[in-house]
Amino acid sequence: MDRVKYLEKIEETIKNGRFKDTWESLSQYETPAWFRDAKFGIFIHWGVYSVPAFGNEWYPRSMYIKGTREYEHHIKTYGPHSQFGYKDFIPMFRAEKFDANKWAELFAAAGAKYVVPVAEHHDGFQMYKSELSHWNAAEMGPCRDILGELKLACEAKGLNICASSHRVEHWFFMGHGREFDSDIKEPMQVGDFYWPAMPEPNHQDLFSTPAPSDEFLTDWLLRCCEIVDRYHPRLVYFDWWMQHSAVKPYLRKFAAYYYNRAEEWGFKPVINYKHDAFQFGCATVDIERGQFADCKPYYWQTDTACAYNSWGYTEHNHFRDPYALICDFVDIVSKNGNLLLNVGPKSDGTITEEETNILLTIGKWLSVNGEAIYGSRPWRISAEGPTVIPEGQFTDGGKKEFTSNDIRYTTRGGSIYAFVMKYPENEEVALPALADRDASSKPYFHGIIKNVSVLGFDDAKLNWRRDGEALHIKTQGVSSKAPVVFRIEID
Repeated sequence: MDRVKYLEKIEETIKNGRFKDTWESLSQYETPAWFRDAKFGIFIHWGVYSVPAFGNEWYPRSMYIKGTREYEHHIKTYGPHSQFGYKDFIPMFRAEKFDANKWAELFAAAGAKYVVPVAEHHDGFQMYKSELSHWNAAEMGPCRDILGELKLACEAKGLNICASSHRVEHWFFMGHGREFDSDIKEPMQVGDFYWPAMPEPNHQDLFSTPAPSDEFLTDWLLRCCEIVDRYHPRLVYFDWWMQHSAVKPYLRKFAAYYYNRAEEWGFKPVINYKHDAFQFGCATVDIERGQFADCKPYYWQTDTACAYNSWGYTEHNHFRDPYALICDFVDIVSKNGNLLLNVGPKSDGTITEEETNILLTIGKWLSVNGEAIYGSRPWRISAEGPTVIPEGQFTDGGKKEFTSNDIRYTTRGGSIYAFVMKYPENEEVALPALADRDASSKPYFHGIIKNVSVLGFDDAKLNWRRDGEALHIKTQGVSSKAPVVFRIEID
C-alpha cells in the first residue's frame, strides 16, 4: 500500500464530506435506528491467543512479565522466550474447523442482529487481509481472510457485519519482552509483528509518556480505515486507551472518514467507545462488563462475555448462567441499551458447547418474547422492584437475586410489555406502575388497558384486575426459569 496516497485519500474524503474531524462536526452523529432496534449482538474474541488457551486473551502480554502465572506456564510448556515466543504460536493457529456459515447460523439462531469480530486485538495479529502488514490471518496461520468470510456468511443470514479494533494498546502490549532475553528485540520497523513494544505507561495518566508516536498513530489510522474500506462494517468498536490525549486527533479523523464513507455507501454507521474517548454525542457509549442502574435518555451498549474470566477461549473458562444473562439483557433493554455478548472460539475454529448452549437458550427465549425486545423503546418507567443494579464497568461478576416484584418495562406500538424477572408459579403478580390511579396523581399511567396476555403460553389461564395499588395478574400454567413477559394492550 502507498501510505502517503492513502492518507491523502483520507484527508480528501474529510474535506469533501459532511463530517469534519472536529467535535462540533462529529456531534451531527445520531445513533441509527437499525442499532436501536437490534438490541442484541455477538462479539467474537478469536486469535492467536486461543492456541495457548491459558489465563485469558492477554496471554501475549502476561507471558513476557516475570512472576506471572503465564510467564511460568510458558517456560514450563514451551521453553524459554528467546527460543519460543508469541510469534511461534502463529503456525499452530490453523482454524482447521472454522466454518463461517455454521457460526452465522448459530448467531442467527441466538436471535442476534449484528456480529462484531475482533479484527485486531492488542497482540497485533490481523484477522483479515491487509496491505499494511504481512502478519495477518490471510497470509499466516489459517491463511484465510477470517473477517471477509464472516462478512459473507453473516450478511447471507441478514446479520449486520461489524468490526472491532484493539490496535491502539499494541503500543505497549509487547513491551515487557524487551526487559529480558526474549524474541522481542530490535531492529523493529513499521508493520513488524511486535513493533513498537514500548514501555507500559501509567494508564491512569491520560497524558502519560512515552505517548504513542505520530508514526504509530498514523499506522493505526490507516489500519482502521483499511478495515472500513475493505469490509464496510456497519459498526466499529474501540476498546479502552482510546481516550489518551495523543490519540484524540487521529480518532476524530477516523470518525469523520468513516461517517463520510458510510454516507457515500448509503448506510448509517455506529462507533462504540469507552471512557469518554469521544466527546459525548459524537458516537455511542459502551460499558464493559457492566450496565446502568437507571434508564438513560441516550442510547448505549453493554459488552460482556459468556465466560467470567476471559474474553478468549481458555481451557478453564468459567461460564455464566444463560438465564442470568437473559435477566441482564432485559434490564439493559428496558434502560435504553443493547447487549453485545462475546464468545471465544477454540483455535481450531469451533465454538464451545457451553457457549453454544448459552446462545441457543437466549435464542429460544427471544423466539417467544422478541416482540417485547426488538424495535422496542423505553417506557416512562423502566424498572420497579427491590433488586439494586450495580452501576458501572466490571460489575457483572456478582449474582443478582431477582424477585417476583422486580419488573422491567418496554413499549412498542400499542402495547406496554412487562417482564417479571422471576416468575412465581401459580401466584399473583403485581405491577404497581400500572395501577388505576386518580388522574390528578401525575405522572403515573392513566391509560385504558384493553387486554393483558402472556407471551409464549397460549394455553395458560389468565385473569387480571386493576386497583389503586397495581395491575394484578393471576395465571395458571405459566412456569419459566427466564423472565415471563406480559403484553398489555392500550386503547
